Amino acid sequence: MAQSLNSPLGAETVNGDGFGVGWYPDDTAAGVMPALFHSIEPAWHDENLRELTWAIESPLFFSHVRAAAGPPIQQTNCHPFRYGNWLFMHNGAIAGFSQMRRDLMIQLEPKLFPHVKGTTDSEVVFHLAITFGLEQDPIGAMGRALREIERVAATYGIENAVQGSFAVSDGESIWAFRYSTAHRSRTLFHSADMRALQEMYPEVPQLRAFDATARVIVSEPLTDLPGAFIEVPESTVLVLDHDGSHHEDFLAARV
Repeated sequence: MAQSLNSPLGAETVNGDGFGVGWYPDDTAAGVMPALFHSIEPAWHDENLRELTWAIESPLFFSHVRAAAGPPIQQTNCHPFRYGNWLFMHNGAIAGFSQMRRDLMIQLEPKLFPHVKGTTDSEVVFHLAITFGLEQDPIGAMGRALREIERVAATYGIENAVQGSFAVSDGESIWAFRYSTAHRSRTLFHSADMRALQEMYPEVPQLRAFDATARVIVSEPLTDLPGAFIEVPESTVLVLDHDGSHHEDFLAARV
């Protein structure tokens, strides 16, 4: 809710054009379909969201606040998007998407067409990545999808087509990408080791609410406590799984 009202590092400081939450049910087997809640209300104004936060527990949440950059304000355009046991969300934009949409949609695997229910560039990126093998190789598939968007953009004379950060999960792991064609991407951060933070700041009650193994991935820090959040470098993917977290290079600059 806080970032929907005040996002100082974002392209838009207020994100009031809807929101969404996705979560994986607790104590369920791998591969289970996550639940979704979407609303076109501003997150700070939605009483249903407050009720849900009191009642739902999950080992893995995805949440997104939206500032519409063209596609209409409707539930089908709210992130996160779902396919099977996969969730996806995007903070940023694909330049010239209206020109490229047909070219990109044609490349989608035919069975995916009924699953594209909205009009956002983000949803097409997700299904393009699925077409290129997301379920088997998330990092490779995202790379192939974004490179293909850049290739199509070049045929239309569109520069710096890709911008943003992207997050995808299968319920077991999270892959969070920071990438833009111009290599000046939207910000992306993850929390430091929670146990170390709790020892460093015993007087901060918000930190005691988290389990020692908890991790948070955000577009900008949730607190100004020194050392609490670590910035993901440009052209990097953060991998978060049961073994911990690490960074990998992602689509380094072309020469």
